Amino acid sequence: MIKSLIVHIRKIVLLSLGMLPCIIYSQQEAQYTQYMYMTQVFNPAYAGNRGIMSLKALARSQWIDIEGAPTTAVLTFDTPIGEAEKVGLGLSIINDQIGPTTETNIAIDYAYSLSFMFSKLTFGLKVGLNSFDINFNRLNIHDETDPYIGYAIDNQFQPQIGVGAYFNTEKFYLGLSAPNLLKKQYFDLVESESSFFSSLSDKIHVYLIGGYVFDVLPSLKFKPASLIKVVKGSPIQWDLSFNFLLNDNFSFGVANRLDSAITALAGIQVSNGAMIGFSYDFSTTEIKKYATGSFEVFFRIDIGANKKILTPRFF
Repeated sequence: MIKSLIVHIRKIVLLSLGMLPCIIYSQQEAQYTQYMYMTQVFNPAYAGNRGIMSLKALARSQWIDIEGAPTTAVLTFDTPIGEAEKVGLGLSIINDQIGPTTETNIAIDYAYSLSFMFSKLTFGLKVGLNSFDINFNRLNIHDETDPYIGYAIDNQFQPQIGVGAYFNTEKFYLGLSAPNLLKKQYFDLVESESSFFSSLSDKIHVYLIGGYVFDVLPSLKFKPASLIKVVKGSPIQWDLSFNFLLNDNFSFGVANRLDSAITALAGIQVSNGAMIGFSYDFSTTEIKKYATGSFEVFFRIDIGANKKILTPRFF
């Protein structure tokens, strides 16, 4: 039976329990195909940037048909504060599951902006709490007497402090951020007698996002955008997307995650204050033999949109 992902997960869990002397490094934070709508999650400076109170939700199911594959649910809220709208506040809740592991993050975002004629530079601070858990009932354990099973990771809590900067005009945006500057150490076991050493930790992730909106026609806008994620010990992850906006209501486009997936995206502004978006990733790696792809749905509600005219920025 071919279960590549499950085998990989089991290896990670066994290693993290000290069955082999090693240190595990990888890109550990959840990924999003519709990152252009969820910028606040990884860059706190985006909170309140659109100038209206917003509630956003995203659900992602990765590598459909593979047992134990990653699933992610995100809920965010943000709003500008004061008439000058120089301050933005936000809240984000993220639940990420893969195999036997569950990670939950709750964070508060604070942003302060400086305006320069037709542009704005915003600085952000993120403060939160992260919970990590491994449920061994989701695994097929062959040796119940294994002493390392006792080193279970049960709701390990870690603080979070992140920073970000975001520059934008009506057509262009560029952001740089590190949503968590603290190393999250979930598991650290050293046994001098047996020379076993095992460590499970989360490294600092750095994000660079940017995009530009071109007016192709009076009713058609074109936006190339990119997100680059860098973490020590892992290859650079690069997302590149090309989206169109028709009549300020319908969006559609394609995206590519370097050496990973090709994506189709679509969205519709169902009312003045509500938008829904969809994306489907077609895997380009060997996992495409066992999984049909990855699906994502996004929903946004702008509170008070009927009383406030928004300048369509497409980001």
